[in-house]
Amino acid sequence: MDALRVAVLREVLAGSEWLRATRDFGGTLRAAVRRGSGGLLLVGTAEYEPWHLAAHLDEEAAWSGLPELAPTLVRHRVPPGAPRHLAVDVARLTAAGRGETLLVVAPGPPAPDLLERLADARRAGATLLALDASPDATDLHSLTHTALTIAPTDHPLTFDLAQHLISTTPTTPPPPTRLTDVTTHFTTPPPRW
Repeated sequence: MDALRVAVLREVLAGSEWLRATRDFGGTLRAAVRRGSGGLLLVGTAEYEPWHLAAHLDEEAAWSGLPELAPTLVRHRVPPGAPRHLAVDVARLTAAGRGETLLVVAPGPPAPDLLERLADARRAGATLLALDASPDATDLHSLTHTALTIAPTDHPLTFDLAQHLISTTPTTPPPPTRLTDVTTHFTTPPPRW
């Protein structure tokens, strides 16, 4: 999705709880990876691989100069001969720990073995975030530090559209809260007109 379509989506959702919720979630993601600086692991379920979100986060990280937002896609099934950047399997979650951030993208309930790996990562100090589409994801939510649920009935925001908003939000600086915040961003004095 290009920047124009994301801007239109934001305009459509302006003033809604969904724009605020995705902005807050994206801000939490940005803060988690910056604070930890140990990398971002992106994992889906055995049935859903969030490659689209991984690609968008990778692009946004490169565009914004925030390399810590470029995720490592963790896969449940790695096909033979997969390129190195697409050959990280769920065993990687076993080594996750302090300073790392795990973003779980789950349109359906995660399997018990994934939940167990996530619990181990959290006990080892990793920060867990989840984007899910199931209001019944209590097992997943009990493990995460922050979760955002986009249920299938939450129109006009769909699970895929939420991923697009979330992928751009961490690279967008928060709006300034005071006029003095704006002036501190100048490296040279503003021009006189």
